[in-house]
Amino acid sequence: MNLNKSIKYRYLIAKDSIEVLLGMRHPLTPPKRYDNINIGANIKIAEEFFGYFKEFGGLKPYHKVLEVGSGFGRMAIPLTTFLCDTGSYVGLEIIKDGVNWCQSNFTPKYPNVTFQHIDVYNERYNPKGKLKASAFEFPFESNSFDFVCLTSVFTHMFADDVEHYVYEISRVLKPGGKCFITYFLLNEETRKEISNNKGTFTFSHQNKDYFVEDISKPEYAIAYNEQYIRQLYQKANISVIEPIHIGSWSGRTNSLSFQDIIIGKKL
Repeated sequence: MNLNKSIKYRYLIAKDSIEVLLGMRHPLTPPKRYDNINIGANIKIAEEFFGYFKEFGGLKPYHKVLEVGSGFGRMAIPLTTFLCDTGSYVGLEIIKDGVNWCQSNFTPKYPNVTFQHIDVYNERYNPKGKLKASAFEFPFESNSFDFVCLTSVFTHMFADDVEHYVYEISRVLKPGGKCFITYFLLNEETRKEISNNKGTFTFSHQNKDYFVEDISKPEYAIAYNEQYIRQLYQKANISVIEPIHIGSWSGRTNSLSFQDIIIGKKL
């Protein structure tokens, strides 16, 4: 680390500490020095999705919760005070800095909130990863969790990887357990809005079962046909709880959040 970077790093650490002490920053909000890989990690988004988890996913204080793609613990923040002694949260994450930070800042205060690093390859977030997502087995026994969530994860994963993860989600969910997953979904209405230049993305590049926004950086944003995902859930023994909650990314005004949300129930 050169001198200029060292000075900047120390400045950011000091600034983070001062903001926490002054109440300007939630103590479990990741430091700004990680902003380059921690885009959008703030308490407002955490509270937004926490409300969805309860209202649409039926999340309860005694549930065993798994988050795949836990990042720097954004979604875990409200769960620290929501989960009771018999409830628990485990976050799986491919960014090692995120796991290290969460293990140091969450778990000592909340022992039922834990994090694990998984060295799964992703061009954008873990380019040196040694494991393929399409072959990675979640390190948990079958029927272990009441609730599994993934926010903005499948929007950066290819079809073979998504398919394998959906089967793994089904495996680790208890019968009747729920999964809460966000997507970019393509259907007739979505395509109509996109063709009218109303959407954030166009997803004009197709590669078999998925569509990408930037062909040079395909994992930047990936979309799937809604029917493809519905069929995948059916094969994985997961029922879609209607309705699918549409996102605003495509330009639709009757949206719930930015990305599309599917809540599924293991049969």
